[in-house]
Amino acid sequence: MSEAAAPGPPLVLEAVALTLPSAAGPVEILRGVDLTVSAGERIAVTGPSGSGKSSLIAVAAGLETPTAGRVSLFGRDLARLDEDGRARLRRGRVSLVFQAFHLLPNMTAFENVAAPLEIARRPDAAVVAAEWLERVGLTIRARHYPHQLSGGEQQRVALARALAPRPDLLFADEPTGNLDAANAARVAGLLFDLVGESGTALVLVTHDAALAARADRRLAMADGRLAAGA
Repeated sequence: MSEAAAPGPPLVLEAVALTLPSAAGPVEILRGVDLTVSAGERIAVTGPSGSGKSSLIAVAAGLETPTAGRVSLFGRDLARLDEDGRARLRRGRVSLVFQAFHLLPNMTAFENVAAPLEIARRPDAAVVAAEWLERVGLTIRARHYPHQLSGGEQQRVALARALAPRPDLLFADEPTGNLDAANAARVAGLLFDLVGESGTALVLVTHDAALAARADRRLAMADGRLAAGA
């Protein structure tokens, strides 16, 4: 994890709202969302499709600008940063894992994991990438391209890529949504084991109640509002 991590919670949302235009008129996606994520805390957000879960991650990660409210990432108000400033703030400290894997198709598994480390000019990029592929059980697939990997293998590569820089905060948007039950269970186990070992805070969006149950805190989203979950 970053040695420059600021004291206090890595993520704070205060009265965050997001309204987007549509053909039928403005649509309220997020409505007055408050959320604080403590260092190393693992939070799961559940809720039906269209309730605002993915938009919550986009706003929290600084990928989408809220209509109202405040987002603080590592003590910095994202509204005071331009796009480049937000990217610099995230670099090496925030990682994302998506349902659709988002691996670079022209890079091998090894190259996908090494890429963010090389961008950060880590001299140990190759060593660290190899270590993380081993941790997710894919050393023998290191030279394979994404199209040569199963869905479960692709998501394990994506997980290794996200965690290799040892980020302070990981956003995971339906990370098991495209996987069969066996692969979903394996990826879920790796996700919680690895963030636990790294001390990485986790914000997980999922439809899977069993996966959500592994989190330290469970929240439910409905109609753009966030509340304590069961």
